[in-house]
Amino acid sequence: MSQLTEDNKENGNETNPESNEAGRRNFLKFGALAAGLTVVGGGLGKVFSSEKEPGEKVKVLNTGDGKVYEADVNHLQECNMPPVSMTEARRGIANKKFVMVIDLAKCDGCKKCTEACQTAHYIPSEREWLKVFKMKESEATAPYFFPKPCFHCDNPPCTKVCPVNATFKRQDGIVLIDNERCIGCRSCMAACPYSTRFFNWSAPSAEEVAAVGNIPYSPERGLPRKMGTVEKCDFCPDMLRQGKMPHCVSGCPMDVIYFGDQNEDAVTNGSGVTVKLSQLLEENNGYRHLEELGTEARVYYLPPKNRKYPVPEMKEDESGEKKDSKPKKMDMGSMQM
Repeated sequence: MSQLTEDNKENGNETNPESNEAGRRNFLKFGALAAGLTVVGGGLGKVFSSEKEPGEKVKVLNTGDGKVYEADVNHLQECNMPPVSMTEARRGIANKKFVMVIDLAKCDGCKKCTEACQTAHYIPSEREWLKVFKMKESEATAPYFFPKPCFHCDNPPCTKVCPVNATFKRQDGIVLIDNERCIGCRSCMAACPYSTRFFNWSAPSAEEVAAVGNIPYSPERGLPRKMGTVEKCDFCPDMLRQGKMPHCVSGCPMDVIYFGDQNEDAVTNGSGVTVKLSQLLEENNGYRHLEELGTEARVYYLPPKNRKYPVPEMKEDESGEKKDSKPKKMDMGSMQM
């Protein structure tokens, strides 16, 4: 039982299990603040808000002694989490088995997922980690759109051919590349049956270098990228450690992409809607791309049946530009590491 649950019981605020199910399964349960303090409960948005009421208190978890305290919101600051050690980056997040589900019936080909990925990872325009293809089964059938990330296979051919162990499979299901080990032989690119890997022919852009600053390199973030090495979609593991969804999930206005933990049998879309993974796949005839290859991909697809593309709810900002009104990040609570 989590510290937060115990605290709620002590204050007589135990939540009804049914109403708490969506919150409990909001995929990730982790958040970190400066000085070893982690916000718990509903105070996360207030801590990061620019409008802070004087003397307002929020509950924080001291990761040193595991106890919950009350702190003045004005004494807390958001901080960038430092990269984890190389051992942690290779091991992955404990007790997790990440999985992605893409609902082809919802995809309208807007490529907002690709744009979000490109921006967050400073990817040059000539290559895309997440490609969106326009597909058509035959002349008599209607077209549909097919987003294709890295599939993070459980039986990955790429890891078997790397001569220096630069690309590796983690216990949480994610396949990463250590560019400090990569020698640029491109054997992994040849072995990948999905063509989801790319070669860095040039040095990182000035924008990327400025954004990264003095943050040490980590395979979980992949920045700054290194010329002469291979890169690919990484499921945004640095975001996962912060309790946030991958950029493609939160960037999709159509809620096409679900992401979650197979161990918990739950996946969540960009609007925060959490559903049961096994039920979603069973009721919608979920499948894996090129299943016959035996790669055991961790990305599932729902077939493009009954395709409808409603206009996403939009609102105008102060400049008059229309913005997607859906939330882009969620309060994930506290995750056991």
